[in-house]
Amino acid sequence: MKLHTLSGYIQHIYLVEDNAGLLLLDGCSRADVDMVCDYITQTLGRPLNDLKLIVVTHMHPDHAGGAMRLRGRTGAQVAAHPKASNWYSGIAGRTAHSIDLLLTLWVASRIGKHKAPVWYNPILAPDLIVKDGQRLPQFHDWQVMYTPGHTDHDLSLVHLPTKQAYIADVLVKVKGELVPPYPLCHPNQYRESLKILAQSQIDTFFCAHVPPTAKADIDFEHVIENAPRKPKNHWHSSKNRIKKKLFGLTREH
Repeated sequence: MKLHTLSGYIQHIYLVEDNAGLLLLDGCSRADVDMVCDYITQTLGRPLNDLKLIVVTHMHPDHAGGAMRLRGRTGAQVAAHPKASNWYSGIAGRTAHSIDLLLTLWVASRIGKHKAPVWYNPILAPDLIVKDGQRLPQFHDWQVMYTPGHTDHDLSLVHLPTKQAYIADVLVKVKGELVPPYPLCHPNQYRESLKILAQSQIDTFFCAHVPPTAKADIDFEHVIENAPRKPKNHWHSSKNRIKKKLFGLTREH
């Protein structure tokens, strides 16, 4: 098994190469589609239809935005958690999707990237539904681990023979410290996910926004202890701002 690391629009992209073909450990962003295809054909010298499976770990733009377009180009199947398709459903979901697209462009500008198309269909239509403990179709050395918290449908992917895992946005780094991601929609579930990872046999963790990190270098207890107790997302942030503003006006009067 070879694990290729590509520099995506705002995140690391992990492409697995083994005897079964190519496996993309996340759906990347729409802005990454051409680059991923070029890497397969030009750097690896393989046909696009060697990409057999794309896993969408969760529905945010830098993890799901390129999945369906890559499926169209390569014929690969797309796999996701059962709850993924409903994440952006309804008026509230569409609003959240628009905000997440704007946040993607904001992050890109902060790291010096040019504005690029990032819109994608917010309703995913996966070919395969995968759940906790399941082995990936065709890539049987990889096991699905359900690690909710960031969203209600986050997936991590464990390569059992080498004790390595891709955990997407379970951890991010701010000012050199590993911290919970934003948004954090389900803080209680997030703590449980961290406990599961801490107690696992995994030796090395790969993240979308953090370099590969040895388990020994992650202070899980510190992250768990300092993780928010209440949800932190667009809705709660907006509600808190409104409350503070109203409280300030009340005090003035």
